[in-house]
Amino acid sequence: MKVIVKMRERVVSAMTLVLFLAAIVVFNRIFPPALNMAVALVSVLGVYEIILALGLARNLVLLIPSLLFAVAFPFLETALARGIAYFAYTVVIFGALIFNHAVITFREVGVIYSMCLLIPTALETLVRLRELGGPHGMFYALIGIFSAWISDVGGYLAGSLFGRHKLCPSISPKKTVEGVAGSFALNIAGMLLFGFVFQAIYYAEGVRVSYLSLFLIGLFGTVLSILGDLSFSLIKRSCHIKDFSEIIPGHGGILDRFDSVIFEAPFVYLLVQFLPIIK
Repeated sequence: MKVIVKMRERVVSAMTLVLFLAAIVVFNRIFPPALNMAVALVSVLGVYEIILALGLARNLVLLIPSLLFAVAFPFLETALARGIAYFAYTVVIFGALIFNHAVITFREVGVIYSMCLLIPTALETLVRLRELGGPHGMFYALIGIFSAWISDVGGYLAGSLFGRHKLCPSISPKKTVEGVAGSFALNIAGMLLFGFVFQAIYYAEGVRVSYLSLFLIGLFGTVLSILGDLSFSLIKRSCHIKDFSEIIPGHGGILDRFDSVIFEAPFVYLLVQFLPIIK
């Protein structure tokens, strides 16, 4: 019974996230900042979950600058603006360490600083993907998200049905070798199907997609998706928590859902610089 309830929660939450993304796609033409706002929301919630997990949510000299950086970064359009934001955040956060070294440790500042740089900058590549893709930019951005999620789904289904051999029991006890195989199979198939639907149905052969690019995204994206999942699982174990929060029923926190996207979206952005998805 608990398994059924858990599965129902996961499905409902997943559908809600998909509908949320669908709304962003629909309104992209008339309101492009919708994607920036969504990325900023995910970034700031992710950073807050990390700070909360460390037990430092009441430390305002670390909390406020970190949240401001996370929410502002996806809206910065130029390299100069992003560089200024990096510099300002670095000065403020280490200034806070110097003036509060009696109550704040370098370890705490180091974890917050590294995570606050990683999460917003990685997720911000979704905005860059949209810009890089031109008229098909949202297709690029969706690939960066759905490739990670499809990999997660493949791993969850194959692991639940066939999982026998543990992959990294000391980090993620539920992750199995069979689940990894499912991640590869479903992600590669999903990316190729995604491309076929986009080319043959949505545009009725009006565009040509690179199936090589989609295959490589499915292949190497799965590796990075698993790496992201295991990395944040290790962070959770070091913080002695099961999930970063319960904001998404059946899934946990924002980071529990976007940990793989954080690692995969930058890869997709780099790959399509050399092998565009749309020819």
